[in-house]
Amino acid sequence: MGRMRVRGTACAAAGLTLVVAIGCTGGDDEAAPAPKKTSASARPSTSAPSPSRKPVNPVSLPALMQKEHRGSGLRLGTVLARTDAYTGYRVTYESNGLTISGLMNIPRGKGPFPALVLAHGYIDPAVYTTGRGLAREQDLLARNGYVVLHTDYRNHAASDDDPDSDIDLRLGYTEDVIGAALALRDSGRPEIDGDRLGLLGRSMGGGVVYNTLVVAPGLFDAAVAFAPVSSRPDENIDHFQRSEGDPLVAEIDAKYGTPEENPVFWREVSPRTYVDRVTEPLLIHHGTADDTCPIVWSEQMAAALSAAGKRVELRKYQGEGHTFSPRWTASMDATMDFFSRHLR
Repeated sequence: MGRMRVRGTACAAAGLTLVVAIGCTGGDDEAAPAPKKTSASARPSTSAPSPSRKPVNPVSLPALMQKEHRGSGLRLGTVLARTDAYTGYRVTYESNGLTISGLMNIPRGKGPFPALVLAHGYIDPAVYTTGRGLAREQDLLARNGYVVLHTDYRNHAASDDDPDSDIDLRLGYTEDVIGAALALRDSGRPEIDGDRLGLLGRSMGGGVVYNTLVVAPGLFDAAVAFAPVSSRPDENIDHFQRSEGDPLVAEIDAKYGTPEENPVFWREVSPRTYVDRVTEPLLIHHGTADDTCPIVWSEQMAAALSAAGKRVELRKYQGEGHTFSPRWTASMDATMDFFSRHLR
């Protein structure tokens, strides 16, 4: 069984790189919502001792840092697609006791191939179907020699249910991404190079990327976030839920208190609080006219990472909104160049 305890390590990395491009990209149909490479066996494994081994709120990033994460049992099911470049399968894997479904594209040819975990944006679980949200990315990345594992997350498609997921701020999605990486490394499949793992997330999935980087430093080699949500969950709740009168907000307020009433809780669920733990290079894409996820959110997270001495690049797409369309090809070229440099 794949187990991992992640230890935070210092990253003597460069600061913020800002690239201003023209246009934007797309592909997700969601609603509004390096350190020297080591072998898989030598990599740190995921339950970090940071911030400390003292009792913590079980709904918090420190709790996930202290947790012994498990991911295993990657199983290929029905063939979904056969192309000249790859074969696509329904898959399942085990993540901290839950069975999680997903989609995996495996390139044709001789491996092993580097592998990418994809974290989709918000799509109502009631209408979500396996692999939905990043279809263009799944296809393009597999055609360019990557094993692509798109996780459905808990409560989606054929995954097991987690009835507390929403009130627990969907932190379980972070566990499912960590579990996906561990299952890839544990699979023993000759097509998969478990020593070369990347992470890509869009919108809400970009927030999952942030969480994963602070909870499990060293698990991935590089990460990319497209039009990510805020790195402050209270900001996301205000923007997406409180403003729409979502009744779940009252339950969250009652359980945890508002940011004014319980600032400690809200700091401990924000990945921005723990940017010092990040060890992987991060590329962020964001349109300047995004009114779903304002670009200031990415600017603030990039600035926090840069101030902590982390390797972060923010690419801005002038005049583009949340769904990257006119410049999707250019943004994916930049993404694949980024992964090719860091997944060696």
